[in-house]
Amino acid sequence: MSSNIFIQKFCEHCGNEFTARTTTTRYCGDTCSKRAYKARGKAIKVNAVIEDTEKKRNKKPIENLSTKEFLTVKEVSTLLNCSIRSVYNYIKSGVIPATNLGDRLTRIKRSNINDLFTEPEPPKPQPKDYDISDCYTIGEVLKLFNVSQTAFQNIVKREEIPKYQKGKFVYVPKEIVNNILNAK
Repeated sequence: MSSNIFIQKFCEHCGNEFTARTTTTRYCGDTCSKRAYKARGKAIKVNAVIEDTEKKRNKKPIENLSTKEFLTVKEVSTLLNCSIRSVYNYIKSGVIPATNLGDRLTRIKRSNINDLFTEPEPPKPQPKDYDISDCYTIGEVLKLFNVSQTAFQNIVKREEIPKYQKGKFVYVPKEIVNNILNAK
């Protein structure tokens, strides 16, 4: 069926102007039509590969590991971003505690991995034991240094002065109190 229509259009593939005989014609000829068909097929395949890559990239295995209570050696190596051999060396040296449940069934508790990255608090120095003869009572300190009871209690808290109670009296070391109150 032929048409008496002559419409000037631009080819969607090459962009050249041509005379179309129907209103639905999109390409200037058979060659451009075939090339456009191949280009659409190629674009579909490329987009499928890009989507697949994005899905794998967005999988984020570390987030999945955060919900598990017990981890395998491979999962720990992924979490720590090191090799599997390094994880086995850490287990052997005792850095990471692990349980061996049989051949190739080594499991590591998630909390043990978290504990690796928490800094232990430094131990507080133990106060030196003072003899009662080397100490003032609180009343003696108040009279000797002319300090109010509230002010001295604040100093004791702030400077962490050790206190000893014997009977009804509370004692503080003379050495520490003299250093602090004579400096002020």
